[in-house]
Order: sequence, then C-alpha cells, then structure tokens
Amino acid sequence: MDKVTMRLNVDKYLLMALEEDITSEDVSTNAVMPEYKKGTVNLICKEDGVIAGLDVFGRVFYLLDSDVEIEYKVKDGDEVGKAVAPGVTTNELNRLAETFIRDHGAIPSSLGFEGFPAACCMSVNDVVVHGFPDDTPLKEGDIVTADITTLYKGYSGDSAYTFPVGEISAETRRLLDVTKASLYKGIEAAVAGARVGDIGHAVQSYVESHGYSVVRELEGHGIGKGMHEEPGVPNYGRQGHGPKLVEGMTICIEPMVIAGGRSVYLDRNGWGVHSADRSNTAHYELTVVVRKGRAEQLSTFDFIEKDPAIRF
Repeated sequence: MDKVTMRLNVDKYLLMALEEDITSEDVSTNAVMPEYKKGTVNLICKEDGVIAGLDVFGRVFYLLDSDVEIEYKVKDGDEVGKAVAPGVTTNELNRLAETFIRDHGAIPSSLGFEGFPAACCMSVNDVVVHGFPDDTPLKEGDIVTADITTLYKGYSGDSAYTFPVGEISAETRRLLDVTKASLYKGIEAAVAGARVGDIGHAVQSYVESHGYSVVRELEGHGIGKGMHEEPGVPNYGRQGHGPKLVEGMTICIEPMVIAGGRSVYLDRNGWGVHSADRSNTAHYELTVVVRKGRAEQLSTFDFIEKDPAIRF
C-alpha cells in the first residue's frame, strides 16, 4: 500500500485503535525509564501462518514514533513457523515438531522410548544429547540441538541439527561449522569395503585438528525397522578396523563434539549427557546407505538451510 493511501484511509483507524488501547501513560515504564531511551525489540511469530499486512504493522509504530527503524526478516506472503529464537522454549519447539511429525503420518519414536518423556531430544549448550524439553526460554547466544527420530510406514528415520539462537559468538559458530564438516568427512569414508573405524577416524582426525574433542561414550548406529541397529558407528577409531561396511547397509553418522575436553557426565534424570567442563557442544546427524565409491544420503539439511522461513 502506498504512503498516501495509507495516510488517508488507514491512519484514522490505527489512531482510533491506539487511542482506545493507550488511555494513560504507563506508570511502571515511567518509573524505570524516566527519560527517552532508544531500545531494540524482536517480534517473533509463535504460530504457523502466512505473513500479511506488514506495511500496516510498520505504520503503527511509525505513528507512535516517526524515528522508529524497522528491519523485516520476512515479506508479505511468506509462510512462517515457530523458529528457534530468543524467548522461545524447547517445550514449544517440541510441540511444534510432534505436530509436524503426526500431521505427516509418522510417529515420534522417542516419545515413551524407555520412559523418555518427549517427542524430541532438545539439548541446550553443554548438553550433548537427550536433553528434556522444558519451559526455560532460550537466550540470545544459546545453541540448541534438536535430535528427532520417527517411524514411518514401518521404517525409522533419525536426524539431528544444532541451531544457533539469535546471534552467536564467532567461537560458537566455529564449533558448529567444524562439527557439521566432520559429519561430511565421515560420510565420505562410508563406502563399501571400508571399515567402521574409517568413519570414526575421519571424524576424529578432522575434529581434533581444530582443537575440539569427540565424545567417545556415544556413537552413531545402524538403522532400519529399528531405531538403533548394528553396527555401532563411533566418532573415533583406527583406519582399517571395526566391522566391514557392506553395500546396502544403512547407518546414521552423528558426530557429537565438545568445545573443551572430551569427558562427559550423566544428568540425575538418567538421560541428559553433559560436557564435564560445561563447555558448549554440537551434534549433527544424517542417514546414509553404504554404496561402492560414494555413500548415498537418505536425509539432508537442505530443508533447514534453504528454507527462507527459518532464520538464523
């Protein structure tokens, strides 16, 4: 909508709404901020939907303060969903994921598995894996790993991704980048005739060359009708050792990397695994089929990294 049309036909209705809503000054605000101060606020969509009316939305703030600066991360017509962002809780993300899984005819495998209470593992900062979703709001600079397993038409799927929450430090970004790159190093080694140790060696050597540590108490795994099948796929190992990789074998490769030392401890709830030094951790997981020459990826991060509705 052009500015003239907005001013002549819309402003009066916006002002009527504002006059109804703002009948007096806010005493609490005046007590905390007696003088004008410039601030920043992030407005986050917390339900699935389609964006519409951004020009009217922005006009409301302009009528209150003509010096306002607005940066749009979306445009009219964009589909948006609840994003990993400051203020959102992992319980909210868990509910969103469970709804998506069930709406597409699948079953969240983690829910109820050996007593696990949620559809997704949501692991924040120093939690390596198996974090319980809760009502603690995520903060700017946090990282959160969503590890999700599903059952669809009798077969299992398993994937994990570490998301930044708002702006993260360069050091944390490097941890995420190295961990994800190590996953692809492992996938390159997953070829028929090689050994499981070749995958672990590829992951470990890449991670440790960047000064990080791989978790040795946890590993990737085979997958099929069961969520966890043989063989185990550690993120460390010796070249030429371990079970032989056979063409057609389906496995999940999932580097779990700690920014500090490799020691971990188990949470009192019996599930969450934390870095012992409380340093940040990252975790990425994809499913591949072992083939001659090059592994075939059955899963991808494209739906995350190429979706304009998902903001990092």
